[in-house]
Amino acid sequence: MKSPLPTPPAWMLAVEKSAEKIFLAHSVSLSIGGEPTFVPENPRGPEWNYSAVGPQKLKFAQRLAASLIKRFLPGGTPFFSPGKLYPGEANPRWAIRILYPKTPAPPPPPQKKLPSLSSLRSFLAKKLDILPDWLTFRDPHNPLGEVWAILLDHNGTGWLSSPWNLKPSERSLLPAEGPAGLRLPLHLLPASVTRRSLTLEKKGDDLFVFFPPLLATPFLDLLDFFRIHDFSAIAKHLHFQGYLPPDLTDLDDSWEILGIASDPGVLEINIPPCLHWHDYALWLSRLESCANSVGLFSWRKDRNEFPCGSGGGNHLVFGSPKNEKNGFYENPAWLASILTYWQKHPSLSYLFTGEYVGASSQAPRPDESGIPLQELDFALADLRDTASPPTPYFTSENLRHLLTDIAGNPHRAEISIDKFYDPLHPTGLLGLLEFRAIETLPHAEWSSAVALLWTALLARLLKKPVSSPLSNFARSLHDRFFLPNLLWEDFSSVLADCHAAGMSFDPTIYRAIWDWKFPKIWEWRNSDSFCEIRRAHESWPLLAEVPNEGGTNSRFVDSSLRRIEILANASFAKRFTLFFNGRPCPLQKISTDRAIAGLRYRYANLYPALHARRPTQMPLEIQIAEKTTKQILGTFLQDEGKSIFRPASGAPLHPANWKARPPAPIFQETTLPFTRDLRQ
Repeated sequence: MKSPLPTPPAWMLAVEKSAEKIFLAHSVSLSIGGEPTFVPENPRGPEWNYSAVGPQKLKFAQRLAASLIKRFLPGGTPFFSPGKLYPGEANPRWAIRILYPKTPAPPPPPQKKLPSLSSLRSFLAKKLDILPDWLTFRDPHNPLGEVWAILLDHNGTGWLSSPWNLKPSERSLLPAEGPAGLRLPLHLLPASVTRRSLTLEKKGDDLFVFFPPLLATPFLDLLDFFRIHDFSAIAKHLHFQGYLPPDLTDLDDSWEILGIASDPGVLEINIPPCLHWHDYALWLSRLESCANSVGLFSWRKDRNEFPCGSGGGNHLVFGSPKNEKNGFYENPAWLASILTYWQKHPSLSYLFTGEYVGASSQAPRPDESGIPLQELDFALADLRDTASPPTPYFTSENLRHLLTDIAGNPHRAEISIDKFYDPLHPTGLLGLLEFRAIETLPHAEWSSAVALLWTALLARLLKKPVSSPLSNFARSLHDRFFLPNLLWEDFSSVLADCHAAGMSFDPTIYRAIWDWKFPKIWEWRNSDSFCEIRRAHESWPLLAEVPNEGGTNSRFVDSSLRRIEILANASFAKRFTLFFNGRPCPLQKISTDRAIAGLRYRYANLYPALHARRPTQMPLEIQIAEKTTKQILGTFLQDEGKSIFRPASGAPLHPANWKARPPAPIFQETTLPFTRDLRQ
């Protein structure tokens, strides 16, 4: 399909080509999918912060679906579909699933114009060879609306229907929210009668058609009926609702599905599996273009001076194409190598994720789950048993109790295998690896670059496995790798590994992501001396349950803490001392020309939070003092609700005290501590 979207740079295409050569040499076929998320320009209200549904979200989803169909998915049909019901939520979430032909074809000319809703009901029953046992229902939410339903099922050879046999007092929709097809009183029907129903709902100029659960063949037959007839005399707009067959794309390879789902705080897009990275990159560009055209963006303005991610993830999912052997099933040692390499490189966990990191995040590393790494080492050794490799079932059993969050949830892990090989789960046998420590970035090319790196690493680890034990970072994991420059050092070694495997990356785009993730909030120069401060990661502790209205409970994190990184050159470290709120902050030398420190401090008073009586350290005050003369050369303040430090005027709030005790390291037992806690 011709597209006006930009072509990836030559180095990206070269890396993709090299990775695919490795996969081909090892007889591995790999598919890639993703879940980018979007928000409006001004994301206000619960639906754009923590709730899955709300008054605006569905309208944005419908506009996005219309834009995608018009520009890139000709012949596509959007279905409003019921989603999952999560604990604590009153109603199921919804999704708009666009069913589109892989090979676009012009729509067939209308075969017949139906003059009225009554003629539609009669004609449809005749076409399906069933009795026209339509029943009208009252809608308590829309007394002037018109709702008709017919019990409808298919037995594999023909259509089936039954009379309703409901009393007049029972012919009313349930007073819940959602489409009429989900609010029928089907619970009043006897067990011997099908509880699947086709529903027609007329609202002004709109006609809503709700499909019951069907398998692919009867579903497509029913869809064809509505696609080839002219309904213009009945309604200006025809809308489809209901269930898409689970076997649709398996039975008929000419169809594909893209989903737009309601998710807490964001709209989530479920990209269909792609056979090549450049196809995935093209999808991201299409989505960005269409989303922007309807007022949706993959980033949001922070409450401070810098933009941030959408608030949702962009999880990468790898598996095998349909009807191909699954490389993860066939080669469990490859899976062991992947898990080992990711654990050894914290930059893959922290560089592309959102602001929630650590044990309380939605993508904790194995060494943040509370389970000793020794247990995972045992499991990985079993995966490397070439004499008697484990079956996919035992691979899953080995790992699924270890790749979890601190509550034991296997879905909320950095690398999730809940869709790998779990016979007890409806979608558990898909052979998928899901990488969750990735957020949606503000540019499609950035997100594509992350996906390309992941693809190259999987190829590199197939070509050159890693079999050494896991790294016991202990306290240094959060002390060291939450700091941007130390994180970049680890990431540079990842790019070097790819280069050694014949896949050379241009680091420019990744450095731009790093700079966006960890913005510079202060800089000072004096002759050959230089110092800068960037925002750093902070792991926010998970708090106890808090009761909500309706009898449910929520668990919050204490996000009142912040961490910054101070980076100075050798000249600055030799000549000057930095004071934060009057206390000196020592710098640790990390190279011949660089010294570094991290500082944690209390940024805000929140509820709920730890240590409710402790005050904030705001405004945070920096003073630069010359060591030899003890002269103060500058004072700067970070005000409450801000990130950037501004020059201060007047007397300092916290005069520099050369005798003051430096803030204590956050982990006292660390051999070379980098981060200190101003609260101590």
